[in-house]
Formats: sequence, structure tokens, C-alpha cells
Amino acid sequence: MQTAREELPKAYDSGAVEQRLYQTWTERGYFTPRIDRSKKPFVIIMPPPNVTGELHLGHALTAALEDTMVRWHRMLGEPTLWLPGTDHAGIATQVVVEKELAKEKQNRHQMGREKFQQRVWEWVRKYGSAITEQHKRLGASCDWSRNRFTLDPGPSKAVLTTFVNLYRKGLIYRGERITNWCPRCATALSDLETEHEETQGHLWHIRYPLADGSGFVTVATTRPETLLGDTAVAVNPKDPRYEGMIGRKVVVPAVKREIPIVGDDAVDTSFGTGALKVTPAHDPVDFDIAQRHGLPAINVMRLDATLNENAGPYEGMERFECRKRIVADLERDGLLVKIDPHVHSVGHCQRCKTIVEPILSKQWFVKMEPLAKPAIHAVESGATKIIPERFTKVYLNWMNNIRDWCISRQLWWGHRIPVWYCGDCARLTVQVDTPSKCAHCGSPKLQQDPDVLDTWFSSALWPHSTLGWPDQTEDLQYFYPTTVMETGYDILFFWVARMITMGMENMGQTPFQTVYLHGLIRDEKGDKMSKVRGNVINPLTTAKQYGTDALRFALTTGTTPGNDVRLGAPRLEAARNFANKIWNASRFVIMSIDQPVRLESFDAPPPGLHREDRWILSRLNRTVARVNQLFAEFQFGEAEREMYEFIWGEFCDWYIEVAKIRLRQRDASPSPLPVLVHTLEKMMRLLHPVMPFITEEIWQTLCKRLQPDPQRTESVMIAPYPIANERLADAAAEREMALVLDVVRAIRNARAEYRVEPNKTVDAIVEVEEGRTALEDESAAMRVLARVGNLRIVGKGGRPSDMGPAFTAVLASAVVYVPLAGVVDIEAERARLRKEQAEAQEAMARLEGRLNNEQFTSKAPAEVVEKERERLASLQGKVRNTQERLRELG
Repeated sequence: MQTAREELPKAYDSGAVEQRLYQTWTERGYFTPRIDRSKKPFVIIMPPPNVTGELHLGHALTAALEDTMVRWHRMLGEPTLWLPGTDHAGIATQVVVEKELAKEKQNRHQMGREKFQQRVWEWVRKYGSAITEQHKRLGASCDWSRNRFTLDPGPSKAVLTTFVNLYRKGLIYRGERITNWCPRCATALSDLETEHEETQGHLWHIRYPLADGSGFVTVATTRPETLLGDTAVAVNPKDPRYEGMIGRKVVVPAVKREIPIVGDDAVDTSFGTGALKVTPAHDPVDFDIAQRHGLPAINVMRLDATLNENAGPYEGMERFECRKRIVADLERDGLLVKIDPHVHSVGHCQRCKTIVEPILSKQWFVKMEPLAKPAIHAVESGATKIIPERFTKVYLNWMNNIRDWCISRQLWWGHRIPVWYCGDCARLTVQVDTPSKCAHCGSPKLQQDPDVLDTWFSSALWPHSTLGWPDQTEDLQYFYPTTVMETGYDILFFWVARMITMGMENMGQTPFQTVYLHGLIRDEKGDKMSKVRGNVINPLTTAKQYGTDALRFALTTGTTPGNDVRLGAPRLEAARNFANKIWNASRFVIMSIDQPVRLESFDAPPPGLHREDRWILSRLNRTVARVNQLFAEFQFGEAEREMYEFIWGEFCDWYIEVAKIRLRQRDASPSPLPVLVHTLEKMMRLLHPVMPFITEEIWQTLCKRLQPDPQRTESVMIAPYPIANERLADAAAEREMALVLDVVRAIRNARAEYRVEPNKTVDAIVEVEEGRTALEDESAAMRVLARVGNLRIVGKGGRPSDMGPAFTAVLASAVVYVPLAGVVDIEAERARLRKEQAEAQEAMARLEGRLNNEQFTSKAPAEVVEKERERLASLQGKVRNTQERLRELG
């Protein structure tokens, strides 16, 4: 914080300011709430970024929105907890460390499980705090004293307790199911960890000979290599093409195995040939068919996606190499009918992008249907509200059709499944603490399940595990349920739904009152950011270049819940310009204070205040009311737009400029300085949740120039947030000043239209119906602001008849005339305008011809056609404008 310096430097050095202020905030303990049973707390649990992570724009948007909420509620006087943490990220972390080992010519199997885990912990201790430090760079006012890691003892205890409780309730079971398997990561994946991409592939039509030699049944498949595991061909019983075929047998090509033809309503008669090869061990639909018909399941693939001993002559081949060989063999044997191009959805591992392989394997699952019912009720009843509302339907649709959750992962990094197998009685011991003997026969011969739990299993407990559950801690009793869960809409199913499910199960109540879903960040063209496209923006580099406050403002202003954000250099530059505008305006106000002044409260406007003073106080009060309302409605982007328009558009551009005129008049009474100081101080408190650093620096410096006040806090972040006061509302002052400013704008527009030199004055006549007194009172300011020499304010119909050519602007209750004689060369201006009009009309004709050409509009890219239409509209506007100017010149 500043101690000796009492003026703002000419330029804002964001880097130096941010580091100093954040350190002081932390040292003074502003981020750590005190439990106060008489007050309801405001609580956000941070979505835990991966410990392997590096801050990206998604994290920056999350941090900016959550910090805005947290700082606002803290300033409202509520005990406010923003609890941070990181996720152990099972797959991602193991992949990173295995890559490091590969550089050393090692692998985890050579090291063994214990040493590998030690190596991962070393990596986490070395690099795991990086993303935490990066969050601090963004000004995140988290309670770092409560920082959590998913593998900490507390959260780990919660994970094991939940597993044991669900197992004892019969809601966790081990069974053979089709799971998405990543050959690269060597683990099962949940459906949500599998990204499906539309891929250009092929549809192979293959003849399966009837066992009696009487013909063939042709099937169509996108994965010919899996035919090695076929145990049936299925047809729809209603399909007339296969009447009489059900019950007969065909021979699987390549392995010469006889399999039955079965009838099943699940077969889509419109796909392929209407005959479906059934490979129960490698397809979820086929698995379900096999269950209905009692078919065996033959797994033909190893976990590294090479073919196993069941593949016959193809054993040992890599899956796609096997595909090529089988297709060639089918063609050689006359069993390949044709190959069609076919676009279909192919699953990829979310982490490493490897094509996943559906494989039948024994995994641990959670029965989700009974757990989902209370979570559905929580949202339907309104106990948890989802913002924006449209995602409620998405949530309920998914939850009402939920499938069992595969929670086991074949990894070494994560929460080890708390299940031990007995070497003597073969029964399972399931408990939180490591057992010394079998719970059933007492044998010490126990072997723990080698798998770990899905990372999302521990994350599902995050809102209550971070607060101490299963222990009944003071934090848990006071801060749970939390207030808001803010995250991206893309993990509504991954995480939010599971948190509600597990919160209802473990705590008996929903973990948060509101789910706020933000959108994804795209580049300024609307494209998704990716390293491949080269359009990724590094938030830390950007914060260093533009300032953290500017980055936060650019990310959040004008945004709406659930909608994507476009970010590029123009938006960042605009945010930085706003910060500079605030800085320069504040510097002017602070430098105008000759001696310590009293900070006026202006609970009610004192008598004798100038119209513009009453106007700015009324407009400030209206902005305060609107911002608080919008914050309460989670419309943060709109609240920021309101602040921007007031600070830049009304305070900086108008009130300060009017105040300068009075400040130059040393004997002006009353001075505008008390209103300037009051407005600036309140603006800094109003804007602080959004732009914390620059507002703190300005507020601290301003307070050094004010008379001491024992009730004033030492930091803006713990000062009270502004609350609207209806006594400051002044509709008359707002209406009258709106007219004054409209007149000034009209005269400025005339100067701009006719390119009047800045140092040259113009004359103006204002013909007014209502508000003449206000215009006359403010005429001195109007002459300065609009560079007017002779300003005449007349009643309706009072303009001179011999005024000559003039610029005319019709306002709601006035008409503004700016005589042009002597201001511009009328003939030269007419000639210039006619030339511009002719050029615009010629360009319009060319564009209209192009846009009327069907070959152009049908073949040119849509964005090119749209750009040409925009050019045409711009030219049409220019022609209308020149016609209006020519009319004014007579």
C-alpha cells in the first residue's frame, strides 16, 4: 500500500502495483473469513484446476467471475469464503510423469508402483503450486489458508468413506461391462471422458456364408477387425428381407466359426444391409443384444490394442494393421462386396486424443439411478437453481436417462480402491482403513485391488470434502451448503451433476444454491482457441501487457451466462483504454485537491448545488442501484457495461469537463470539488470487485488527500459496497442535463461533419420548447464544451428568417441550428459532397450488380457475401448522409 506518496504518477504501472497490493491483502488476512453465527455466509468452492495445469483463459474467466462475486459479497459485509484447491488429475498427471520417465529410458513398470508414486509426488511438490501462483497473479482473493488438494488426507478420507458407504448400500458393484478403453493411457474411461468426433471413414459390406452353403448374409461394419469376435448376426424380426433366416447359422470369415442368426428389435433396418454383426466384447449395443440372447462374448484384443490369441492368424497385430489385413483377405476370398465412404462418430480419449476401443472388462461401477432421484428433485424443487435456465432441461434430460458410472481406472496415481481380496476364502474386505486380516475368515492373505478411482469421483465430493466431511467440522457446519458453483457449461455432466448427486447422498442436502454456467472463450472471429490454429492467448502474458484489471474486464464485460465470449486484441485494448481513462480522471481529481478535504456523504443533496452536481449524484445513484441489481441477478457483464457507461460516458467525458470550467473560476461557489471527490471515491468502491488493483491504488491515494476519518477502512476491498439512496434521485436534473448534453453533441457533430478546425468557434441557435431555463443557465459551459462563439437560445419559431444555410439537428424538445456561412466555403463544400456522393453511388452500383449475380452469391464463401452486403449498407448510409448535408447547404 502507499504510505508516503500522495499523488498518482502520470502512467499506471500495473505490474508494480499488482504485486505490492496483492502481497499486502494477503498479509493482512483480508481473504480469510471469520465465522459469525449471526450472519449467513457467502461461499464459493473453486473448481479445482489440474495440478498439471497451466493457467489458460478458461481459468482466467472463472477466476474473474468468482472474484467479482466474492469481493462484492465481502464488501456487503457477509462472511465470505472462496476456498481454492487443485485436482490430482489421475490420467493427465500420470501421462506427464511417464513422459518424463521415457526421456530417462525408464517406465513405471520397471520402477514399481511405490517408487512411481514417489516420483509423481516429487513432480507435484515441484510443479503443483504453479497454477496457484498464477491465480494470485489474477488477483484471486481466495482463502489460501484453506487451500485443498484432492489427495490431501481430508479429501482422501472422504473419498474412501463414500466408496465404502455406497458399497455397503449395494450401490457400488464390480461387473463385466463394455467400457471405453484408451490404449495409450491404459485405462478405462467414462463416457464423459470420451470425446466423439465426426470422422470420414468407411462402411465395409462383408458376406457371411450360410453354414449350409445355400448363400450369404451381407453385413455392413465400420470396424471389420472386430468380426474376429462375432458370436451372432442379428436382424430385425420385422425385416422382410430376412424372413425365415432367424435360427439359421452363418460362418464368420477368417476364423471359420459358426454363429447363429438372431432376431432383435434393436437392429436398425435402415442402416447398412439391415444385418448386424454382433461382437459382444467390443460394442455396447452388441453386448446388450448378447445379454438378451445368451450369446458368449469373445474378447479379441489386448489392452494395448493388439490382437490376442482369440484372433487366430491375426494374433499380435496392431488393430488398424489388422483391419487392413482382414480387408485384403476378404477381398481375396471374394467375401468383400463393396466399400462405401461413411462419416461416423469416433470416440477419442479426452486427454491424449487416442481413438478409444470399446472393450468388455471387469470394472467397478456406481448404480446411478437411485442416486440421481434426489439430485433431480433438488433442481426441480428449486433448491438448486441453474443459470442460465435453459441448462435445467439439459441437466434433467441427462439425469433422467443416466447410466451406471464406471469409476475404476487402471492407473497408479489416484485414490486406491479400498477393496482387498482374500487369498483363502476369495471374499472381499471393503473398508476405509487398511485391514490386517480378512473380514470374513480372518486370513492375513489380502491383496488390494490394483485400480484407482476416477478423478471425477473425488471431485464429486469437493464441496463437502474440502470443508472436512466426514468429520463434523466447524467449517462444514457453517459454510455448507455453499452459495454458488461457478463453472463452464461444458462440465455440467462431468462434475456439476455428480456434485449434486453426491452432496444429496452424503450430506442430505444440495451442495450449492446456484449453479452459474459461463461460456467458452473464442477468438474474435468466433473460432475455438487451439494451439493448432495458433489463436491461443496466454492470460499471464496478456495480463503483463495490458494489466490484470484490463484482462479481467475484457473477459467479462458485456458477457451473459452460458454464452461464449469472443476475445481479441481490440477488446483487450478497449479494456486497457478504460483503465487509463479511469487513471487519468482520478489523477485530475486528486491533483485538484489543494488541501485535505472532507469526504462528503451526500446522503441528501444540500441546497444550492449546481444542476450538474445534482445530475451526476443522481446518475451515480441510479448506476449504483442498477449494478447491485444486476450483480444479484448474476448479470455481471451487463453490470460492467453500466459502470463503463457511467464512468467514461458521464463522469469523465461530461462532469469532469463541466467541473473544470468552475474550478478555473477560483471564486465559483459552490465548488464542484466535494462532488468530484465523493463520486470518485464511490466509483472506486463500485468498480472494485471487477477491477481490484487500479481501484485500490486510486482509492488509497485519494484517501491520503482526505481529512482523517476513524470510520474509514484501510482498504477499499473491506470498505462497504455502495448502496442506492433514493433521496439522491433527481429526475429534473437528469432531464435538464440530458437536453444540455444533447445540444452540445449536436453542435460537435456539426463541427465534425463540416470539418471545422478545433480552434475555430461556430455560432449556434437553439430553438427550444421546454427546458429553456436550463439551457440559459448552462450556456457558459455549453459554449466552452462545443467551442461556440455566439449562442442564442430562443423559443419555438424564434429562429431568424435570414439565417442562411445551416446544419440542423432535431432533438426531442429542441432544434439546433449551426449557421454555415463564414464557417465553410459553401460552394467548395457542395462540390466536395457531390463528388463523394457520385463516388459512393458508383461503388453501390458495382456492389449491387455483384450481389444480384446468383453465381457470386451461391459460390462465394458466406462470410465474403456478408461482408459485401455490409459494404453496400455502409455506402447507402453515406449517400443518405451526403444528401442531407447538401440539403442543409441549400
